[in-house]
Amino acid sequence: MISPGGIIGVLGNGQLGRMFALAAARLGYRVWCYGPEVDSPAGRVCARDFAAPYEDLDRVRDFARQVSAVTLEFENIPVETVSAVAEIAPLRPGELPLYIAQHRRREKEFLNSHGIPVAPFRVVHSLDELTTAAQELGLPCILKSAGFGYDGKGQARITAPEQIAAAWETVNVTECVLEGWIDFTREISVLVARDAHGAAVTWDPFENRHVGGILDLSICPASIPDELQQQARQLAVRVAESLELVGLLCVEMFVTRGNELIVNEMAPRPHNSGHLTIEGCVTSQFEQQARITAGLPLGSTALRQPTAMVNLLGERWEGGEPNWSAALALPGVSLHLYGKEEPRRGRKMGHLTALGVTAEQAAKLALEARERLKLR
Repeated sequence: MISPGGIIGVLGNGQLGRMFALAAARLGYRVWCYGPEVDSPAGRVCARDFAAPYEDLDRVRDFARQVSAVTLEFENIPVETVSAVAEIAPLRPGELPLYIAQHRRREKEFLNSHGIPVAPFRVVHSLDELTTAAQELGLPCILKSAGFGYDGKGQARITAPEQIAAAWETVNVTECVLEGWIDFTREISVLVARDAHGAAVTWDPFENRHVGGILDLSICPASIPDELQQQARQLAVRVAESLELVGLLCVEMFVTRGNELIVNEMAPRPHNSGHLTIEGCVTSQFEQQARITAGLPLGSTALRQPTAMVNLLGERWEGGEPNWSAALALPGVSLHLYGKEEPRRGRKMGHLTALGVTAEQAAKLALEARERLKLR
């Protein structure tokens, strides 16, 4: 165990690292962050900020020698960087979850090999292979870049044969994964926390709604039967155990019209949908991450009351400074801004959470608070 007062390192200096540092500080830890951005969201709240490229392995090793353990805020960190850290300091999660989650082909093949239900898929390397795969899977289908895709980037939906060539040009990489279309009623995500002794806990499933490929609204609890909630929790734990995960894992799933669960993606880190746990749960995803990294016992994941979260993207600033007072005048609404200087369309600048008597009421309140930001 790392005693409070110790130093925990985090790879990545964006908003997830920022919220982790704030949670760890409440437990008494000092957090140092490492990432390429100068004057970063995490760097503004961390005790020390190593602003340097991930490829500078000498600097990475120097960072790792000065901390007691290292966690991370996102999975798309070069493998060489992660390996250099793991040589020196305990890394939570380990290298295997990162290696698998960084690449859609590896992710799909790993899940498939462990009996985890996924959408039918084909790996394609050329337009000819894509055309054949689309014929095999049928239309509609989704073409995704094999590596480094997030928030709908590197994806193209194909609904007609004449769209195949354009989709290949749009994604524009040499290795892709083509996924068959899943007829789903809703999207959910399940967060798992697993410690070094193999103990695992999950939060209640979150129901997620996306706009333009970017998460827009998350609600907890999800509006699915209790039995299906339990199945989703068990499925997420199976994935975590298969990865030998020590840390956090978010497993995104589709719920089909037949109430079956299909795993879509996974992320071995805190997740956007889990931001509602800060106000909504006894232990937030970020405090849990700090507990696991420091070797403390897992905290309770119980839901305090129904909660919803809405993202604030850069376009909210296009008409001028948002009306924060109007939004925060609503009881039960909380604001989290990430300390980013430049608002851009599609850029996550912050989020609002709202507490309610029911999940529907919480969602309505969160959406109303966001609409109030437009008031002048």
